[in-house]
Amino acid sequence: MDHKTTINKDDIEVELLPLSHAVGLKLPTYATTQSAGMDLTAALDEALELDSGDRALIPTGLSIALPQGFEAQIRPRSGLAINHGVTVLNSPGTIDADYRGEIKVILINHGKEPFTIQRGMRIAQMVVERYTHVNWKTVSELSDETERGEGGFGSTGKE
Repeated sequence: MDHKTTINKDDIEVELLPLSHAVGLKLPTYATTQSAGMDLTAALDEALELDSGDRALIPTGLSIALPQGFEAQIRPRSGLAINHGVTVLNSPGTIDADYRGEIKVILINHGKEPFTIQRGMRIAQMVVERYTHVNWKTVSELSDETERGEGGFGSTGKE
């Protein structure tokens, strides 16, 4: 079964390797034709209870081979965050193009109650994006003045 929904000419093909502990789990797919992220599921052997304040590294049972110039961002699922206080700790987590290991998700329970993660539960979403590298140019001062200048936190919302 093809798990790719073509929505524009800029779509890319990415190799996906389901690992042995992912057998029977749903592969990442887009929920709608305009979804930016694909849901990732927990490839746990047994349920895991995440107590309030605790964090855990959750396997997905998937490895990918991104093309050069792309990254995958691991982001929280809004439903888990609003309903249970469970989110991705290092959000967004970054999967680099040269990483070939299993994708794992660091979840933390900010909620007041324990939360049980079941095998196959949708735990995060993955967004694949292009990136560019920066070539730094060291200068003695910045060349352009802006309206904001050095205004920091809260400087644009005073009125």
